[in-house]
Amino acid sequence: MKLAAVAALFLSLTPLSADLKSGPPLPHKLVPNWAKLPKGWNLGEASGVAVDKNDNVWVFNRGAHPVIEFDRNGNFLQSWGDGGMIKSSHGIRVDPDGNIWCIDVEGHLVLKFSPEGRALMVIGRSPGTNDTKDAFNRPTNIAFTPSLDFFYVSDGYVNSRVVKFNRDGEYVTQWGRKGTGDGEFDLVHDVCLDSKGRVYVADRSNSRVQIFDADGRYLGKWTDIGQPWGLTYYAPENAIYMCDGVNNRIVKLNLDGEIQGVLSSYSRIPGKLDFAHSIAVDSTGAIYVSEIKNWRVQKWAK
Repeated sequence: MKLAAVAALFLSLTPLSADLKSGPPLPHKLVPNWAKLPKGWNLGEASGVAVDKNDNVWVFNRGAHPVIEFDRNGNFLQSWGDGGMIKSSHGIRVDPDGNIWCIDVEGHLVLKFSPEGRALMVIGRSPGTNDTKDAFNRPTNIAFTPSLDFFYVSDGYVNSRVVKFNRDGEYVTQWGRKGTGDGEFDLVHDVCLDSKGRVYVADRSNSRVQIFDADGRYLGKWTDIGQPWGLTYYAPENAIYMCDGVNNRIVKLNLDGEIQGVLSSYSRIPGKLDFAHSIAVDSTGAIYVSEIKNWRVQKWAK
């Protein structure tokens, strides 16, 4: 009976693996030993990575120095956020004005900082429910309109929704609830916007990306592309780059959800991935990926 059960489980999983879409190799090459930390420093679990308009790279991690800024060559520039300010790092993004937004997943907070680390806005409090306007429950990341008139928070592990705010941090609307239907989510792990304002949501545990208009009207979904843990829109190519956290690969998609290229696979060695969690692309097309289990951020350049 045990062998039969194992065989049945194997057969049930095989079609999922067979249906996983792939594509040609991306042309990027690993930049070895990219991040140059001060002597004696280490990253903890690297949960978030973002790039600013100067191609400086911001890393959010669960080590002693939560927020670290590097230049594009990996030279250390600064760090802040020490001293228990953040309970547990998750997503990080840089807004069009250059401010740094950090998502504290265990503190249930969305935090806006100046580039120097001065707190400018805090949204959240004790864990909220799906219908709470100003509280989250394990939020994950944030995305902005180019004008910064609005931003969207993926909220996240428990509330399974996307929340829209105006530039002043005032609640506008929300959509989503726990489920598997269209417009429903399981684990909302990331969010990004394209040049037309469409909202792409990483519905992680449902292994799909769902697409909405600016006010949450359902437009479609992408399936069989892997499990989306991190998303970023890259305007020069009008494409979305995705961390497939289950298959530990980087996936480039056009806006029809077709795979244009793939990169990397599972391992602990340089150039491979283990729990690829967040992704960013700079102005040259170089890709940065933060890893939970390997405690690092890697760079691949064209």
